[in-house]
Amino acid sequence: MSATVLTARALLLDMDGTLVNSDAVVERIWRDWAARHGLDAEETMKVVHGRQGHASMALLLPERPVEENLADNAEMLARETADMDGVVEVPGAAGFLASLREVPHALVTSADVPLSTARMAAAGLPLPAVRVSAESVGASKPDPEGFLKGAAELGIAAGDCVVFEDSGAGIAAGRAAGMRVVGVGERAAAFGPDVVVRDLREVRVERDADGTVRVRCGE
Repeated sequence: MSATVLTARALLLDMDGTLVNSDAVVERIWRDWAARHGLDAEETMKVVHGRQGHASMALLLPERPVEENLADNAEMLARETADMDGVVEVPGAAGFLASLREVPHALVTSADVPLSTARMAAAGLPLPAVRVSAESVGASKPDPEGFLKGAAELGIAAGDCVVFEDSGAGIAAGRAAGMRVVGVGERAAAFGPDVVVRDLREVRVERDADGTVRVRCGE
């Protein structure tokens, strides 16, 4: 693929599917949940990536009370946090994060603090200093709240941020926030990001003396 260069002042990074490959755990836990509720596993998996668990449940079981979804979500988060089997870095994630030492950036994830901390550690990745997690927002992706909060905490205008995402919900959230989006992996390609890379080995980040961040995507 030919290279695309995006300019920005800051980067906002999703975790699952973008920095960390946690698909094995997500598949195990959500397929089990779908079976217990009489739902089709394949259709369930089309919904759950990128969203907070209770938001996925609200779409899959629209008649169920919010309180039941929240209680179920808390139980599932605990199960996910205890299950790191198969959690690995997305290829290139460690080098990519190392290249951001002088670049304003934040983690914006639908996971809560315990789960995001555990998964980043399991993948051998450092946690960014600025993090927006499930506890930090009132609305799940595809709502743009998380990305807008990440930009605000970095002190950077939304339009000067580039988002890295893999899921439909996350890409929609980035676009709704008025940001450009780099889609990471095959899953991202179907949801219309500005550019798609196979993994983070195809990304190079440089920061100019004036603070301009250049994100080179592709070979």
